[in-house]
Amino acid sequence: MELTPRPQDWAALYKLMIGSILPRPIGWISSVDAQGTPNLAPYSFFNAVCANPPTVLFCPMIRGMAGNHKDTLRNVRETGEFVVNIVSAPLAEAMNATAADFPPEVDEFEAVGLAKAPSVVVRPPRVAASLIHYECKVSQIVTVGEAAGGGSVVLGEVVHLHVDDKVLIGTDKIDLAVLQPIGRLAGSAYTHVTVESLFEMRRPSA
Repeated sequence: MELTPRPQDWAALYKLMIGSILPRPIGWISSVDAQGTPNLAPYSFFNAVCANPPTVLFCPMIRGMAGNHKDTLRNVRETGEFVVNIVSAPLAEAMNATAADFPPEVDEFEAVGLAKAPSVVVRPPRVAASLIHYECKVSQIVTVGEAAGGGSVVLGEVVHLHVDDKVLIGTDKIDLAVLQPIGRLAGSAYTHVTVESLFEMRRPSA
C-alpha cells in the first residue's frame, strides 16, 4: 500500500500510526484548572525530550468531531503546570478508568478511587500509588491542528522528581523488575515490559 496523507480520512491514518508506532510509553497526566479542580488522564503520545533542561512532552489530540479540546490541555494553558505519573502494571486498571470522558468538573482521582499525594513545587496532585512522578512547568505549547484529528505538543520542564526508593538501583538506575512499566499498543491492547523480554545490543564505536 502507498498512501498520501492529505486526501485521506484522518481516522484511518490514526489507526495506521497507533498500530505501527509502538509500544508507546504512557504519560498519566495530572493537572488542575484555574479553580483548583484536579484532572487525571493518560496519554500515549508521550515521551522525554532532553535532560538539560530536563524536559518531557505529551500530545493531547482532538478526537471528537466537535473539535473540543481535552480538559488537560485547557488546564495546562490556564495554570502552566502538570505532573507525569508513571504507570506500573498494578495501576493499569485505574489508569484505564481515568481515560473515560468525564465532565470537566469531575475529579478523576475521586471518580476512580485513587489517593492523591501533594506535589512539592506545582499545584496538581500526584497519584500516591505511582512509583515515579515528574512535576513539570509548561515551557511551550505548540498547536499543530485545531480540527478533529489535530492536536498540540505540550513541553514541560521537570522542576521536581519523585522516585520511590524501592525502584532505585544505586542513585541513578531504575529496577525494571520492581517498576513493572506497561506500554500502549493499538486498540485496547497494552504490553508488559519485563526483564525476561529484554535483549541487549552494545552501541558500536565509529
